[in-house]
Amino acid sequence: MARLKVTQTKSKIGGNQSQRDTLRTLGLKRLGDVVVKEDRPEIRGMVRAVAHLVTVEEVE
Repeated sequence: MARLKVTQTKSKIGGNQSQRDTLRTLGLKRLGDVVVKEDRPEIRGMVRAVAHLVTVEEVE
């Protein structure tokens, strides 16, 4: 199964509470944090909600 490498590239300051909660749920706490998650529809939806704050790469 494919995996997604999600990196927080912008600050969550100024974002609304749901965006901050989504970053926290993904496991991103601070700028530059990187997490690798399974490529599932739930994760894709969370990434789409904060797409302006993160970068995403597919890894194997």
